[in-house]
Amino acid sequence: MDSFAERLAAGVRRTKTPTLVGLDPRFESLPEPLTAGLLKTNPIEVASAFESFCKGVIDVVAPLVSVVKPQAAFFEQVGVPGMAALAGTISYAREKGLLVILDGKRNDIGSTAAAYADAYLGPPESSAWGADALTVSPYLGEDSLTPFVEIAEQRGAGIFVLVKTSNPGGGMFQDIEDGEGAVYQHVARQVESLNATSVGASGYGSVGAVVGATYPEQLSELREVMPHAWFLVPGYGAQGGTAADVAGAFDANGLGAVVNNSRGIIFAHAKAPYRERFDALNWQSAVEAATLDMIASLRAETPAGQLV
Repeated sequence: MDSFAERLAAGVRRTKTPTLVGLDPRFESLPEPLTAGLLKTNPIEVASAFESFCKGVIDVVAPLVSVVKPQAAFFEQVGVPGMAALAGTISYAREKGLLVILDGKRNDIGSTAAAYADAYLGPPESSAWGADALTVSPYLGEDSLTPFVEIAEQRGAGIFVLVKTSNPGGGMFQDIEDGEGAVYQHVARQVESLNATSVGASGYGSVGAVVGATYPEQLSELREVMPHAWFLVPGYGAQGGTAADVAGAFDANGLGAVVNNSRGIIFAHAKAPYRERFDALNWQSAVEAATLDMIASLRAETPAGQLV
């Protein structure tokens, strides 16, 4: 199997877009036709609605993008039925030819870190969940990242290390400085060093970085520090990031980053300007319209236009 970095590069080139669709099912925001008559207090019914919704999103976006990102937390809060729905969602996305980045922000040391990696990373015959990549926190240090890197490389999977996150409070720790730079800069240098043995023909390795769209200057800075790391860029859309803000995440050929949009796409039927055009019965048409608009914006305002 090709490495995750090479498969991601191939997918971005094939679809001609770095658009990443986040799958964040929230019961209160689901289209009314999917929740009519269901009890929010019934985890089996909620989980079923989550899986139906996510599969409906996947049906729309699979011809348009190469990668989706389920957020584990929304499935976990529903308990065992929710985790079954997550498994069904991941499996369905893979059946549709999509790469799957599981947003779980996992981390620990030694055998526990290895267990997380074993559970989530790799094809279904190798792991319980079958995700192509996993988000990982770096703050337990190098020995907490090594098991993820090793298993990812063995299985052709990837990880995305939290470097400069999109949330307003991220700077509380990430921006603390010593004589050699801010904490996020230390993490970035470590990410780049971890890619030393896995860089492929695309120029990228199996260890990526999460860098928020809400910090455009740092995006450009970190592209220089991590020339061999794929960026997962959250914060586009609902958190205020724009296409122009993420331009610095890409290399000159339009590769190197995937830009996540969750609420702005999957719940587009309830948001301007789409709610004037689409009602809840036509929520999938709103998903398609929002996805196409994001694709067009990224092509117009970032090096992703080079992919066309």
